[in-house]
Amino acid sequence: MVPRSSLALPCEAPVLALCFLACVATGLELSVNNHAADFSLSTLPGPAVSLSCLVQNSSQAEELLWYRGDGKVDLKDGNKVNTSNICVSPVTESDNGVTFTCKLARDNSVQVSVVLDVLFPPQLTGEESLQIEEDKDVTLTCNAKSNPQAQTAWYKNNTPLTLQQDRYQLHQTSEVFQLTIKKVQKSDHGTYTCVVKSSLGEGRRVFHLRVGDKKPVFPKEAVIAAAVVVTVTVLFGIVARKDRIFKVW
Repeated sequence: MVPRSSLALPCEAPVLALCFLACVATGLELSVNNHAADFSLSTLPGPAVSLSCLVQNSSQAEELLWYRGDGKVDLKDGNKVNTSNICVSPVTESDNGVTFTCKLARDNSVQVSVVLDVLFPPQLTGEESLQIEEDKDVTLTCNAKSNPQAQTAWYKNNTPLTLQQDRYQLHQTSEVFQLTIKKVQKSDHGTYTCVVKSSLGEGRRVFHLRVGDKKPVFPKEAVIAAAVVVTVTVLFGIVARKDRIFKVW
């Protein structure tokens, strides 16, 4: 019997030959805005961004395709062959991180992608008033998107807030900044400011915190017991005076 390993050799040569022929047959490259490899394009909100895709080393008409993320972009007939242009207008903050990809129609593996890097400062304004009962927890929340990512600072009555580890908790993501005050005290009453700052600017939100008196808590069992005592007392009083009541009638 012929060993199995010897049977593999005649099969590998045609596969390699086919791969080589396919590469030679395509032999095409694409470029987007003169970039032959994937790249990132920084821009600001507002002005339009133009993307131009060009087929390199082409000896025939080649159809091009554009994608925004996973969605195909509709192109006019005169904007598909060998050169294709798309325009993002106006550029908005929601375009940040979006990928645009130009592909060769007959071989989608030939492609170039560009990721929009939309730069914008933190956008945070406004005021908010909060009333909290003493000894309760309260969370102040700022929602602010920015690119590049911003840093945050907290102030109380226009003075940098000194964070007490056992009473203050900070939570931060790329878009959410939170300050939690544990077991609020009367001394926590005041104006808190969340300042979110990046290299492009800053935004701020103001919180007016008022701390009210702690409400007395009555044990449920004690209230029920007191009600039972009162009810029984009233019933005994009625029974004890029933003779007098009947005489009056």
